[in-house]
Amino acid sequence: MAADYYCADSENGDHVDAPSENVLFMLISDLNGKDNTFVVIQPEENDPAWFASVAVLDEGGYEIVRRDTTRREHEVATETSIDRVTGDLTTWLAARAS
Repeated sequence: MAADYYCADSENGDHVDAPSENVLFMLISDLNGKDNTFVVIQPEENDPAWFASVAVLDEGGYEIVRRDTTRREHEVATETSIDRVTGDLTTWLAARAS
């Protein structure tokens, strides 16, 4: 099922409805190894069929997890470039709406 509406939530309590690529960039830029280690993007509904998360790694860079149970997708990747992370996520999120 495609999501018409999704949001992003970070560990520090930031909540953004329908985040743009620029907002995702800012949320990921704000991640740190102490009290804001991850951000999750998913439909705002009970038991969502898909989600994506970005977590900061101790050794630097980010771990990106993308899971979509309806499409049987589960990918885990690492990346050091926030530009690359946000671009890939934006493309992946756009496919959830189709």
